[in-house]
Amino acid sequence: MTAPTPTIPASDTIRPALDFDLPPALATPPGAGAVCDKDGARKIGRGAAEGYLLGGPVIVTHAAITARRLGLEAPPRSAMILDALELFAFVRPARFCAPSPTGLALALGRAEPKGAEAQASVLREAVGDLLNELADPAYPAREEAYTLALTMERAGWSWGPMVTKALEAGGIRDRQSRGSGLDVWARMTEWEDEAPRGEAGSAPVDSESARIRLEKLLRSSGLDETRPAQSDYAAEAAFAFSPRQEEGRPRVLLAEAGTGTGKTMGYLAPASLWAERNQGAAWISTYTRALQRQIDRESHALWPDEAERRRKAVVRKGRENYLCLLNLQDMVQAAQLGNGDIIGMALATRWAAHSRDGDMTGGDYPGWLSGLFAVASAHQASPANLVDRRGECVHAACPHYRLCFVEKTIRASRRADLVVANHALVMTQAAFDGARTARGLKQDGETAALKRIVFDEGHHLFDAADSAFSAALSGQEAAELRRWIRGPEGRGRRGRGLEQRLGDLCADNEAARNALSDAIRAAAQLPGEGVSGRIAPASGEVNPIGPIERFLVAALEQLRARAAETGGTEFGLECSLRPVTETLREASREAAQALAAVEAPLLSLARHLEDILDEEAAELDPSARARIEGSLRGLDRRARMTLPGWRSMLAALDESGAEPDPDFVDWLSAEAAFGRIHDVALRRHWIDPTVPLEAAVIMPSHGVLVTSATLSDPSAEDPFDLARMRSGAARLIEPARTLKVDSPFDYANNSRVIVVNDLMKDDPRQIASAMRELFLAAGGGGLGLFTAIRRLKAVYERLGPDLAKAGIPLYAQHVDPLEVGALVDVFRAENDSCLLGTDAVRDGVDVPGRSLRVLAFDRVPWPRPDLLHKARREKFGSGSHGRTYDDALARGRIAQAFGRLIRRADDKGVFIMLDAACPTRLFSALPPGTEVMRLGLAEAVDLTKDFLKTD
Repeated sequence: MTAPTPTIPASDTIRPALDFDLPPALATPPGAGAVCDKDGARKIGRGAAEGYLLGGPVIVTHAAITARRLGLEAPPRSAMILDALELFAFVRPARFCAPSPTGLALALGRAEPKGAEAQASVLREAVGDLLNELADPAYPAREEAYTLALTMERAGWSWGPMVTKALEAGGIRDRQSRGSGLDVWARMTEWEDEAPRGEAGSAPVDSESARIRLEKLLRSSGLDETRPAQSDYAAEAAFAFSPRQEEGRPRVLLAEAGTGTGKTMGYLAPASLWAERNQGAAWISTYTRALQRQIDRESHALWPDEAERRRKAVVRKGRENYLCLLNLQDMVQAAQLGNGDIIGMALATRWAAHSRDGDMTGGDYPGWLSGLFAVASAHQASPANLVDRRGECVHAACPHYRLCFVEKTIRASRRADLVVANHALVMTQAAFDGARTARGLKQDGETAALKRIVFDEGHHLFDAADSAFSAALSGQEAAELRRWIRGPEGRGRRGRGLEQRLGDLCADNEAARNALSDAIRAAAQLPGEGVSGRIAPASGEVNPIGPIERFLVAALEQLRARAAETGGTEFGLECSLRPVTETLREASREAAQALAAVEAPLLSLARHLEDILDEEAAELDPSARARIEGSLRGLDRRARMTLPGWRSMLAALDESGAEPDPDFVDWLSAEAAFGRIHDVALRRHWIDPTVPLEAAVIMPSHGVLVTSATLSDPSAEDPFDLARMRSGAARLIEPARTLKVDSPFDYANNSRVIVVNDLMKDDPRQIASAMRELFLAAGGGGLGLFTAIRRLKAVYERLGPDLAKAGIPLYAQHVDPLEVGALVDVFRAENDSCLLGTDAVRDGVDVPGRSLRVLAFDRVPWPRPDLLHKARREKFGSGSHGRTYDDALARGRIAQAFGRLIRRADDKGVFIMLDAACPTRLFSALPPGTEVMRLGLAEAVDLTKDFLKTD
């Protein structure tokens, strides 16, 4: 973060008197509206609220949501609408704030406002607080903020005049000229390389040392007592940090720790001790961003000093999560020329100057910032536009290479004690580095240190491996490959193709130059932009261009002929690959030839670049070497992994009468939205994705801890049998150890579990009315979980107005213009709001206290019986039609959802299943002491009201 500006002598500054004439502040919680001006707060009707919003000037919180609640479209940015969230993002960049009046109040240290009038009042007061903060002479980096504010004021920013006035009140140097302040890259600190750290040592971590370290961590966190179960967990977790005895025999522990055990601190104790003793990095891998943030916060106990913590603990994600400064510069320059949103870009640069690590997805970037106003998607300061999602990085050729957030993070992780990563990164990078090692190439350090791994949220390991080790030849994927090779081909499109990234490196090597030209020429056979409109147009008149699009059209014909086998279009279409139609078979041959024509020159180009590294080793400057090495990673991924995988899938179609590979499932699918097909794919998944997981990640490691609150299945003869199978531990030479630590919470007294037995689960009206009565009985704090987006939206339409009459806000995934993390932030901040969501909400919710007190499932979360699941059920299931496998998965999802409800010892909550057909056996995974009651809706409502009533 930029250092505070020193105090400026009064004779060198401008100090006008500070007097703000704030416009009215408008709050529009459901069912009510209020406005607050200099005469105080008062309730208003919907018409009056529309008048304030459309007439302005007016202060709001999240203009798009405010408009939506009034039945209006999201407004464009204007001088008449002053969004307090934009002001917060300017005054406190890279600081957390839930995007609502309540979230704003809490972020500024104020109490939660109850009701529309209180929200309108606190909104106006919060704005005053923020402007006064700017006016404080001690406000840091005042000159930098002032320069940027002037640029934003000239661009028409509604807050501009007040912000510049506030900054001037604190003292501003009188300068003849100022820059725009948008060139944030000119004020950032460069990273510096350090000598390699070397291999980590093999000093063991014994159980007693782990207990002692845990006690120190808890004292550092202000906790005096060590919970016996937590201490035992830490002692057992030390096993994963003990030296292995033979290559290929890692120390693996499967550990279930019930909610409230304190497993994060429990494994951080031995992990940090191992890193300290062995000068290596322990990797902590999670499935959700929410847990990554939580682990990062809890690392404060290890290193209270912020500067030391930044060195010791590094959050590590894939490249596609971090701000690309070159993309930012491109968009800033376009906005300055009148083709973009200069205010949004300015706020992004303001954040970039203060961000801890440039993480735009789950880090300190406010995900709600780009959605406040109606801005064209191509001009938004959003992750979609500002990160490198397409692998177009030019590496050392980038003018910002030595400022790059990704490069900084990679280098920091090589020197860190703890690397907090995610399952996807660990698996994809390990698989990629493993493939390079098999070809005799060195690993680049991103996962070379993967020797000690903690997989938290270990119940998701199977699904993460399934995603990481699968393949799909689709219209969109093939179009992405074309763009990666040829660059953007439409007018006004941003991006960089191979010619822009590698042309100068190949200029003096004729063979490399020819390979580059051949690859660019061959890629013209791949689908271009607008592929879905040609292979599945609304008119039905297909117009495929090139062999890949003709293949996809033939695939769609087979899908439409046979998709009835898999039951409807709610989730799109899918069908078995075999028997293959003759049309599809012929099209697959042409498609395979087209892919081979792309693959060959890419491989040739990669070999020539490797030759340059070898033959010109003495002459290459470090920048050119870094560029070539970075480019080779992208070429390897596509030419040696993606394209051969696609050709292998196509070859299987052409093998008439051949038996399918028993390790894989191949099928055709089509993705649909709003009744239209927008992509078609040939897919291949491992039936058991833990096979590559074990080979790429588990076996090469020295120690692995797989942990979760719901890892075991108590209904099975061996409770950890399924966990072994779904983690890759079942095939280990040295068997994995297991550990089960029960939750310390009093579930018998603090929770209730109800199955409502008088509803028709297929009638959204009945589900909506049931949730309405249950949420009203609880006074809010309700979370509704759905297994299908269509049912969620149908219930939302009926439920929202009814809750609004009671003044209870209702938010919904796939409805509100907020990503899941921001929705959960608002839900957590507002004690009495309600939220509807799918499994992404179930997995990402950490809401202790009264904000979550009722959790209702619309129906049993059975696994969807698609072709892939059927194949896995046949392989892993037992009993009648694989019932035990389906039961185990549904039990795990129910247990996970229940675990969201009680997050601390004083929480109280009611868990409700609105599916009368739910078998009692599915509740066996709930903690001891929970009792399942089957009641009618009226009884369930009464019980909920009585149980949750407060003094």
